[in-house]
Amino acid sequence: MIDQLHGNIIAIKEKGLTLDVHGVGFALHVTQPHQYTCNEGRLFFTYLHWHPDNGPSLYGFATELERKVFLLIIDCPKIGPSIANNILSQLSAGHFLELIATANQDGLSALHGIGSKKAEQLIVELKQKVQKLLKTGDIVVEQQQSFVLWQQLQDVLTSLNYSRQEIAKTTQYLTDKYDQEPQPLDHLIRAALAFLSQKQA
Repeated sequence: MIDQLHGNIIAIKEKGLTLDVHGVGFALHVTQPHQYTCNEGRLFFTYLHWHPDNGPSLYGFATELERKVFLLIIDCPKIGPSIANNILSQLSAGHFLELIATANQDGLSALHGIGSKKAEQLIVELKQKVQKLLKTGDIVVEQQQSFVLWQQLQDVLTSLNYSRQEIAKTTQYLTDKYDQEPQPLDHLIRAALAFLSQKQA
């Protein structure tokens, strides 16, 4: 297994690049190839995927977090590396985790190539895994404090016997409303209850 590669970028292509490692050129699929430059020395975390018909493909990631999120995505049934690469080419690994943790189906379905059914599948398949990883510290991201906050809010609403659908809609409403303005938990709880009471009225 090739875990990581360090070398010089010698060619940049539409969906990847060529990395020269001591005279051997490795073709890497990367999420945003045009963020790199030729003759640049870089370290890539890698994943080797084997397709029954097309053989091996090597994927390269700038961070360990990006690779972990990529592997989470392709662990979903009928979702392969091309879809995972497509997702991570449109948003950061941390942002993807936030969309999953907050069950933001609209945010996921807005991605090119990801419809509402696939967005729902990603949330159903990955939400508990993401929450578990965040709690155990296996995934550490800058937004982890924010994830924990939203999880605490969802736990409170669950304890008040709101349905999963009601909680998902409320969380999505609040994340859209306070996207750029972090709020304390007590404020989010009051805002969530006000939103839910309006829906029930």
